[in-house]
Amino acid sequence: MNVPDYFIPLVVALPLLGAFLTPLVSRLSGKARNAFVVIVLGVNGILIGLLASDILTNGIRTYVFGATDLSLPVVRILFEVDAMSVFMALIAAILSFVGVLYSLSFMKEYSGLDKFYTLALLMTAGMLGMMLTGDLFNFFVFLEITSIASCALIAFWTHKGESVEAAFKYIIISAIGALFILFAIALLYGQYNALNMAVLANSIQYTFLDKIALVILIAALAMKAGLVPMHMWLPDSYGSAPAPVTLILIGTTQASLYGAFRVIFTVYGGVFSDTAFASNVIGAFLVILALATMLIGVIMALRQSNLKRMIAYVAVAEIGYMVLGIGVRLNAALYNEVTQTVVWPPYTTTALQGSILHIMNDALTIGLLFLVAGSIYYATKKISVDQLGGLARKMKYTTVFFVIGLLAAAGMPPLNGFVSKLLIYESTYQLNPIIAIVAILASIMILAVFVKVFHAIFLGPEQESLKNVKEVPKPMLIAMGIIVCIILFFGLFPEFVITNIVEPATTAILNHTQYIGAVLGGV
Repeated sequence: MNVPDYFIPLVVALPLLGAFLTPLVSRLSGKARNAFVVIVLGVNGILIGLLASDILTNGIRTYVFGATDLSLPVVRILFEVDAMSVFMALIAAILSFVGVLYSLSFMKEYSGLDKFYTLALLMTAGMLGMMLTGDLFNFFVFLEITSIASCALIAFWTHKGESVEAAFKYIIISAIGALFILFAIALLYGQYNALNMAVLANSIQYTFLDKIALVILIAALAMKAGLVPMHMWLPDSYGSAPAPVTLILIGTTQASLYGAFRVIFTVYGGVFSDTAFASNVIGAFLVILALATMLIGVIMALRQSNLKRMIAYVAVAEIGYMVLGIGVRLNAALYNEVTQTVVWPPYTTTALQGSILHIMNDALTIGLLFLVAGSIYYATKKISVDQLGGLARKMKYTTVFFVIGLLAAAGMPPLNGFVSKLLIYESTYQLNPIIAIVAILASIMILAVFVKVFHAIFLGPEQESLKNVKEVPKPMLIAMGIIVCIILFFGLFPEFVITNIVEPATTAILNHTQYIGAVLGGV
């Protein structure tokens, strides 16, 4: 199916326009506003689905605002959509739609909802812009839009001191990360007089300044993604924000991780294809950080009594699995003396496939667990594990959703987390068995964390103060049910998902020459 060219900018423009119209529609009535926001994100999700079908069938698509000659130093915005970027856009669409659907009941008792939904739409537009843009500076602009909207939503419960504190930490980290990204972009622009990723990838010489820019970009994007030791903002932000905000915030975190994918494998893809040493050094560094992220995340999760902070630390650990696949791919690069080229063993592609699939799986499983935590708070007004107990008798559907989420997060078959983690285990074992053992150990610890929580919250003795607890409203159950259905589909039909979604995304991110040819040859 061929979709019109305007579909590409429309998927960013639609939530952006919706954000500006939401306050006006809100003046009619709250129900009209709610319906408007759901329709905007629903239609946008359909557009992204149609665009994804086109990309997976016909290949890369581009759309240029402004001059089409990329050699001219003029202001322009270029969108590039390949299988990897549209894969990320699908994640953003799912998280945003489900988050807003969940909010219809979860947030209805609060005031200022016109601002809440406006910011949610702005965050969605920023996320999609980061995923679809083909220019580094525009990536920075969309990153800033996302950061500002996210900060305001984290602090939405202004009557809670921890929410304001978490938002303050988030905006400080975001500002520092954004400044470093801007500085790195300036280093590249000063050398090559270009901001377009394809132009940079085609021109980059791996000079000393290029090396500095690479290190800065990886560090800043890792900070925004919540990688240890730059993870300090994530548990506070995830733990203090309203549950639907946390769900969408997961998408913004992964948009930053996508930026790291794009920088490493597209902008610097030619460098790593020619220099095994550079690839090995960066890869070893990322493997070490990934392992530290897994272990610190699960160890800190064991120490928490606040349910949302516990899930947030597990989310930190899960980020380690995504980065591990990148590190294995880079660290296993070998230089062939005969052909004088860099080659990668086949298992490194498997590692990257596991990493990419785990991005989607993490968004679904951790997102589901946060929605369950939000449902528990909605029904009980409590979030401490020590103050909860016996909820399985009162909240049967929520209990089932939590069981599915905990098993998926721990990588248990036949759920989606098992598939991506198995790919990562198999590939990392071939690089170094110790790495695979650490990754498996972290998953076992995650399972232990959630089994303990499940027993305490759902199967423990019923608290006297919780006798009048009821199941949450239907919109919240439907939102969680949508995620559960996707989790089950990914787990039961892994071959279909890998063949039709993950493999094209992996091929797209690894084939930097195709990216360069599609952008430079198509405008």
